[in-house]
Amino acid sequence: MPKQSTRIDDLLASVTADLLDGDPQRFQDNSIRVERILLELVRPDPVQPRRVLPERIHFAFHQNRLTPTQALRELVQIVQVAARQRGRPFSSVLELLPRSDDDSEETPDVQLSPEEQLLRDLINLAVTIRDDGQVNPLSVVDVSQGVTRLYRIETGERRYWANWLLRDFIPGYDGDGMIPCIVVPSERSSVFRQAKENTARAGLSAIAMARQAALLLLAIHDYEIPDGPVSNDFYRQALELDLRGKREYTDVVLAAMGGVGKMRFSQIKSLLRLSDEALELADRHNLDERKLRPVLLLDPGVHAEIIRQIIDFKLTSKQVQELCEADETDQQESEEPNDIPTSALRIAKVAQAATAPSPHDVARALIKRTGDVDLARVRLRAIQKLLADAEQYLTE
Repeated sequence: MPKQSTRIDDLLASVTADLLDGDPQRFQDNSIRVERILLELVRPDPVQPRRVLPERIHFAFHQNRLTPTQALRELVQIVQVAARQRGRPFSSVLELLPRSDDDSEETPDVQLSPEEQLLRDLINLAVTIRDDGQVNPLSVVDVSQGVTRLYRIETGERRYWANWLLRDFIPGYDGDGMIPCIVVPSERSSVFRQAKENTARAGLSAIAMARQAALLLLAIHDYEIPDGPVSNDFYRQALELDLRGKREYTDVVLAAMGGVGKMRFSQIKSLLRLSDEALELADRHNLDERKLRPVLLLDPGVHAEIIRQIIDFKLTSKQVQELCEADETDQQESEEPNDIPTSALRIAKVAQAATAPSPHDVARALIKRTGDVDLARVRLRAIQKLLADAEQYLTE
C-alpha cells in the first residue's frame, strides 16, 4: 500500500541540474562528504534494479545466508563448472583474464557463459583498482542506527564486489580493507540519482531497465521502498501505475531513464509481465527489449521456453516475432470450446498416415513455411518436445 508522506518532494529536490546533466558524483552540498570506509560496513542495495550477482546468489546474500566472500566463492564455483565443460578449466581467477599471446579468444567458437563474462569483468575491474587505485568512489547512504555504523550503496555495486575479489581471491593484496565513498545523508538519498547513473553506464539489461522504471514509478506514487530483497511482484505493482497522474514528475523520470520518450518508457515497463523464470533468463543473457516484446503476447506459461529458444538459436527480432505469431495462432486455436485444436488433429493425421514423410521433405517444408533455417530448427525442437510430452501423457 502507498504510504502517506511527502518524501518524494525531498527526493526530487535532491536532483539538481548537476546531477541530471553532468557527473552524478559531483555534489555541491556541504552535507555530503567523502570518506574511506571499512568494506565490511558497506552493503549493496537489495532493491537496486541492476543485478550484479546471479539471482540465486543475490537472494541468499541479501537474506544474510551468505557473506560477501561466500557469495563470490559460489560465483567462482559456477564459473569453474561452466569453464570446465568448455575445456577451459582454471584454478586461479586471474586465469580468466585473456592473455596477449592467446589467440583462442578470437575464434568464433569460444563463447563465454554470462557468469564467466561477469566474473571476468569483475576481475578486470579488481586488477585495475589494484594497479591504478580506485579513482571513482562509491556513493553510499548513511543508514547507521545508534552506534552501529552501516552504509547502503547507492551507486557503484560492481566496484564493491571487485574490491572483495581483490581482497579475498587475488594474490598480493596489500590494502587496508577500506574503500573510498561519497557519503550521502539518509534524508538526501535519491532513487533518481541512482537511476541516472545506472542508465548512464553500459551493460544495463532491458530487464534491469524495467525494474528501474518500476522503482521510479513506485517512488513518485509514494510507495514504500523495502530495506530487504524483493520479488518481481514488488516491481510488478508499477504495471498498474503511469505518469499521467504525476505529470509534474514526468520530465525528471524520463531524464533519469536516459531521456527516453513516454511510449518507450511504457514498452520497457511492460517487460515486467514476463514470467519469473523468463525474467531471470532474459536478464542473465542481456536480451534486447525488441526481442522480448513479442513474447508478451503469449501465455506466461510458455515465456521461459520461448526465451530459451531465443538464447539457444540466437534468434533475431524478426525471427522472434514470427515465432511468437505462430505460437499465438496455435494458442488461439487451442482455446476453441468443445473441440480438439486443429493443429493437434494435423499432427495426429500425419502420425496415422501409412507412409510417413521423409526427414528431408519435413526439413524442406519447415524451411519453406518459416523462410529461415534457424527458425525451422526452433519449430522442430518444439515438435520434439511436444511428442515427448504426448508420449509421457499416454504412459500416465
